[in-house]
Amino acid sequence: MHAFRSHTCADLTKDNVGQTVRLSGWVHRRRDHGGVIFIDLRDHFGVTQVLCDADSPVFDAVEHLRAEYCVRIDGTVKARDPELINPRLPTGEIEVYIRDMEILGGVNGDLPLQVFGDQDYPEETRLRYRYLDLRREKMQANMTLRADVVRSIRQRMWNIGFNEFQTPIITASSPEGARDFLVPSRLHPGKFYALPQAPQQFKQLLMVSGFDKYFQIAPCFRDEDPRADRSPTDFYQLDMEMSFVTQQDVFDTIQPVIEGVFEEFGGGHTVDKHWPQISYRDAALWYGTDKPDLRNPIKMADVSAHFRGSGFAIFAKILEQEGTQVRAIPAPTGGSRKFCDRMNKFAQEQGLPGMGYIFWRDGEDGLEAAGPLAKNIGPERTEAIRQQLKLGKGDAAFFLGGKPETFEAVAGRARSVIGEELGLIDTNRFAFAWIVDFPMYEADPETGAVDFSHNPFSMPQGGMAALAGDPLDVMGYQYDLACNGYELVSGAIRNHKPEIMFKAFELAGYGADEVKKRFGGMVNAFQYGAPPHGGCAAGIDRIVMLLADEANIREVMLFPMNQRAEDLMMNAPSDPSPEQLMELGLRVIPQD
Repeated sequence: MHAFRSHTCADLTKDNVGQTVRLSGWVHRRRDHGGVIFIDLRDHFGVTQVLCDADSPVFDAVEHLRAEYCVRIDGTVKARDPELINPRLPTGEIEVYIRDMEILGGVNGDLPLQVFGDQDYPEETRLRYRYLDLRREKMQANMTLRADVVRSIRQRMWNIGFNEFQTPIITASSPEGARDFLVPSRLHPGKFYALPQAPQQFKQLLMVSGFDKYFQIAPCFRDEDPRADRSPTDFYQLDMEMSFVTQQDVFDTIQPVIEGVFEEFGGGHTVDKHWPQISYRDAALWYGTDKPDLRNPIKMADVSAHFRGSGFAIFAKILEQEGTQVRAIPAPTGGSRKFCDRMNKFAQEQGLPGMGYIFWRDGEDGLEAAGPLAKNIGPERTEAIRQQLKLGKGDAAFFLGGKPETFEAVAGRARSVIGEELGLIDTNRFAFAWIVDFPMYEADPETGAVDFSHNPFSMPQGGMAALAGDPLDVMGYQYDLACNGYELVSGAIRNHKPEIMFKAFELAGYGADEVKKRFGGMVNAFQYGAPPHGGCAAGIDRIVMLLADEANIREVMLFPMNQRAEDLMMNAPSDPSPEQLMELGLRVIPQD
C-alpha cells in the first residue's frame, strides 16, 4: 500500500465496503460520542467520515486529535445504516473504522482561525495565516476555479493557432500608466531595471520578429493604489498580439475565448452574445463611466435644452457658461418623494449640493409632474423631458448640472445605486460592451500640460494627419471591454511607424532623444519592416472574481498583499541589510 493513501477523501463509495484503505488529510471536525469518536477527515478533494471506538488499538491516540491535525489513517470501509446516510457528501454512504493512525503534522497552540464553518475573520488575520485561510472550502473552490479558468484559456488560445511565449520579467522602465517597481543593478551601480507593468514592448517586438500570433498568461507589476478590484503590486493577464489585423479582427478573435470561458464557468448565468461597441464619449454621457454595467437598463441623457432659459435659475445660469450641461438620470418605478429625497441625500454624501428631481404621478387632470424642478420649469418643459426619457406614471428622473467632469462620476454612481435599489439589474447575466474611440491625450487640469490618456503605443486614428490639429481631438485605436461594471480587457492597434511615434510622443512632451533613450529597442526595430499589429490583454484576476461572484479581488488570489501593499505572512516589504545596500551602492534616506 502507498505510504500515505490508497484513496482520496472523495473516492470511497459503497463499492469499497469491506476493503482496507489508507487515507491522509486534516481533522476537519471531531465529535466525541462517549466511547466512539467521529472525525470528518478532509483533503483537497473532499471529506470522509472516519470513526474510532474503544476496540481500536489507536483509540487513545485518536482521542487526543484536534482540529487541523494532519494524519494518516488505515481502516476498514463499512456501509452506514440507511438512516445515517449523509446525502450532502459524495462519501455519505460509507464510513471508515480506524485501525491504525499516524500523526503527520501536529498543531501547536490555538488555531488563529477555524477552517471548519463559515466564520468571518478580519482580513489581517486571514492574510497573516493565509495557508490556513486557503484550507477553507470557499477558498479551495475559488483557487481551483482560477486554475480551471487558466487551463481553459490556454486551450482555447492554442485551438485558434496562437503560440505561447514567455517574455522577460526584468526589463527597462516604461511609462504605461502606473509607477514602476525598480530593481537596482549590482553589476551596474546606480542603474535600475524595472519589473514590467505589462509585456507591451516585448509583444510588439515579437510581431516585428515575424511571429504572427502570440499569447501568454503574463505576470504584470504595477505600484498602484489598491482597490477592491485591483491589486496594489501584481496581477496576471491573458496577453495576446497579432500581426496584419484591424481593430475588428482583435474583437472577433478574443470574443469567443472570453465568451466561452464565461459560458463554461458562469454557473448558469446568461452570457450576452452581442457585444455593442460604444464610444468613450457616449459611455461617459450615458453611463458616467468607461466601464458601464449594461445589466442596468438606465441610460442617462443630455437634457440641457429643456433647462436653458428656464425658470430654474440654478441650471439656467450654469448653462450660460461654456462647456456645461444638465444631465438626467431616469429612474423607472422610482416615482416617490421618499425615494427622491433619499437619492438627493446620496448626492450630498458624494460632495455635491444635491440632485434635482421630478417624479410623475396621478393628478386631478391625469398625469402630474411633481417636485421642485417641475414647479420651476413649468408643464411644457417637464412634459418634453418626460417624453425624451420615455417615462410615465410612477417613474422619476434626477438631474445634475455643470461641467461634466465635475459631476459625471457621481452621476455614474447614482445610476448604479438607482438600478440596485429599484431592482432593475439582472444579476443572472454577464453583459459585455466594447468601449472604443478613446482620446489619445488628456490635459492636466491644473497645468494644462498634455499627456497620454491611455496606451502611448497606440496608433492615432487618421495617422500623421490627425496629429496636426488639437491633440485633445485625436482619437486612438484603443479599446476596453467592460463586463458588469468592470474593465476586463484593454488593448489597441499599435503605432508601428517611427515617424508617427515620434510625433505622438512629441505632443505629450517627449523629445525624440528621450523616446530613443526610453524605447530604443522598439524604435530601432520599427526601422526594419514592422508589420501593422494589435492586440489586447484580459485581466485573469478580474475574470475569476466575476465568475466566483466575489466583490474583492483578494478572494481569488493565492497570496495577495493587503490594502497597504504589505505581505503580512512573509513580512514584506522588509528592511535590507547594510551589506545588501553596500553591495548595491544604495543608501536609504529616512522619510519624515
